[in-house]
Amino acid sequence: MYKAEMYLIESGFAYVDKQTSDEIRENRGTLTSPGIDSPWRDHPISNHIEWFKEMKDGQHADGSMILRAKINMASPNINLRDPAIYRIKRSHHHRTGDAWCIYPMYTFAHPIEDALEGITHSICTLEFEDQRPFYDWLLKRLRESGVFSDPLPKQHEFARLNLTYTVLSKRKLIELVEGNHVTGWDDPRMPTLVGARRRGFTPEGFKLFAERIGVSKADSWIDYATLEDSMREVLNVSASRRVAVLDPIKLIINNYPKGHEEDCLAPNHPLNEALGKRALKLTKELWIEREDFMAEPIEKYFRLYPGNQVRLRYGYIVTCTGFDLDDQGSVITVYCDYLPDTKSGTAGANSIKVKGNIHWLSTKYSIDATVNQYDRLFTEEHPGNKTDNYLDDLNLDSLKTSKIIIERSCLSVTPGDQFQFERHGYFICDSNQNSIITFNRTTTLRDTWQ
Repeated sequence: MYKAEMYLIESGFAYVDKQTSDEIRENRGTLTSPGIDSPWRDHPISNHIEWFKEMKDGQHADGSMILRAKINMASPNINLRDPAIYRIKRSHHHRTGDAWCIYPMYTFAHPIEDALEGITHSICTLEFEDQRPFYDWLLKRLRESGVFSDPLPKQHEFARLNLTYTVLSKRKLIELVEGNHVTGWDDPRMPTLVGARRRGFTPEGFKLFAERIGVSKADSWIDYATLEDSMREVLNVSASRRVAVLDPIKLIINNYPKGHEEDCLAPNHPLNEALGKRALKLTKELWIEREDFMAEPIEKYFRLYPGNQVRLRYGYIVTCTGFDLDDQGSVITVYCDYLPDTKSGTAGANSIKVKGNIHWLSTKYSIDATVNQYDRLFTEEHPGNKTDNYLDDLNLDSLKTSKIIIERSCLSVTPGDQFQFERHGYFICDSNQNSIITFNRTTTLRDTWQ
């Protein structure tokens, strides 16, 4: 970059300006009036070479001099009115340490970096559109010098992605982290790559999302549900199935022989027979979901209630015979009888028709785990629109952590393993240390936000 800049000075395309920042701003002009040439603009090239070397050697204070491109102070595009391209700034660099006290401006560095890296299409958001003329001007000047050759990079602009129920501003994301509104940059609710990875969002899901929303020059808002739908569609194909009970109550089968056990075969993936089946052990005492029983059923409730029949998924049809309550009046145990000739996969499986089908796990052959159920970080589509403070719209229920029951086959899961917990949604293993397993919910099976 320094060599490129020296060429511009030697060719008369750049000069050192000793005006103050206020003077430069005042002389730049407005959208309706041209700017005024700097009094330093037309000094001999040899002076500008000498002054720029003095800048590089640290002989001048920060901000006392800058290097500007010499283009046209009367240009209708203010960005072409001799823009600043190098400044004095004593700042420690993470690679070069204190070797340099002058640094290029972004608009100067951007096209040079693209050319050095062999970029053909430099894709930018719309705020860079009025910078494209300088991008092209600089590369053409450097091509003339032989620094670069054709084909030169071309800049193309498109509208940025605005996603509902989130913020993408780096300033706001920093505030969320430093204000402890989230647990860090890798919080699964954060719109960061590390957050998305812990959430269980996949590269394939993002690619599908990008294909669906397309590219536009017009600013628009994309519904967060579109992103979730893309992830669901990909995970529906890739994620193996497992059974988990998120809010367990006990189910006891009265007439099931004590000590007896048998296998109920469940497919690892209903869309991929090649993945085979796994055995779920059926025993006398099971865990079922609390929501799968009602003492007094509402209309069109087809799961367990006294006298009703349902199928234990992959197992038998059972008839509810009663239940127990704790001292607070909450159901703690449900009782049923099973019909021995109705096991799934046998000749009698269809002898009785039932409308309800519930999942279960053996109390003996299941393990404990923790699940983090993540939701959208904000309650409003456009955070801050109503009060001008996006923090007012934080969703205080965006994370719910609870203890759950999962099938024993999950005992050896490793971080990154993803599953569909049947009837609940898609989950990813976040950690498994000393058999203490934590899952993060990626998304539900369908959009239930509204």
